[in-house]
Amino acid sequence: MDQIRIKQKNGSLLQRLHSNLFQRLLKDMRKNWILYAMILPVVVWFLIFCYKPMYGVLMAFKDYKVKLGIMGSPWVGLKHFQRFFHAYNFKLLLRNTLWLSVYNLLVGFPIPIVFALMLNYLKNKYLKKTVQMVSYAPYFISTVVICGMISIFMAPDTGIFNTMRAWFGAESVDFLSKPNWFDDIYVWTGIWQGMGWSSIIYISSLAGVDYELHEAAIVDGATKIQRMIHVDLPSIKPTIVMLLILQMGSLMSVGFEKVFLLQNNLNKSAASVISTYTYEVGLINSDYGYSTAVGLFNSVINVLLLVTANQIVKKFADESLF
Repeated sequence: MDQIRIKQKNGSLLQRLHSNLFQRLLKDMRKNWILYAMILPVVVWFLIFCYKPMYGVLMAFKDYKVKLGIMGSPWVGLKHFQRFFHAYNFKLLLRNTLWLSVYNLLVGFPIPIVFALMLNYLKNKYLKKTVQMVSYAPYFISTVVICGMISIFMAPDTGIFNTMRAWFGAESVDFLSKPNWFDDIYVWTGIWQGMGWSSIIYISSLAGVDYELHEAAIVDGATKIQRMIHVDLPSIKPTIVMLLILQMGSLMSVGFEKVFLLQNNLNKSAASVISTYTYEVGLINSDYGYSTAVGLFNSVINVLLLVTANQIVKKFADESLF
């Protein structure tokens, strides 16, 4: 009887709590209705284009037939996942995806931080604005155009890189046909394109650093590098940690467009990743259930990496995303 009374009491407390929260939300919506009206289009966009398509995840567990629809297609359980795990190219796809992602993280994550720190100490405001404008510009070039530029620059006969090699007596190299060059081309061109844009948030964080800390460090005889290490980096540590966790959560999400556009039959052993494989089996071979299972596997791994990275950082750095 006592347990029943305790459960009833807890249930009534939860109901009152939910009622109070709902009333507070309604009150806040009446007070700040303009803000809620402004955010409404974003919420609608997410519901239509992000959450509604999640219904299609059911295809990963079904032998999907277009004429039967998602609900009418027969269930096959984990058959598609088992097929992917036993595929002849599973290890190749996983290795290429992880290697490109880890390589991009190790090189591409710290460079915008270093660039922002260096830009923050640039005294000439005109030079600073010029550098910012030049570094931001590549981000606004479409991926298709970027890949076209890469193909032209690295052409074996007329490309600028091979022209420079010829000046020094070196032989011409068809970079895009060599699998061992693909990861370097993919990562470093991505850094060139996104370095300036990625540094914006760090530059904003550095603008909020208390200058009295710098004055104290200058009085103590600290150099600019020492001030970067002991004043700036600790001050923007929360920002760095948050962005690192978010990037860890997309570790398996190698960009499809750029890989696909730079991919050819000669470099495919290094350029085959999970996202391009999903496209091939899904849209080209029309194996929708299997491709959905492969994409779901990729997303689940990303979620696990995000949660794991958040817990590790929370334990060792006292910072976390949630």
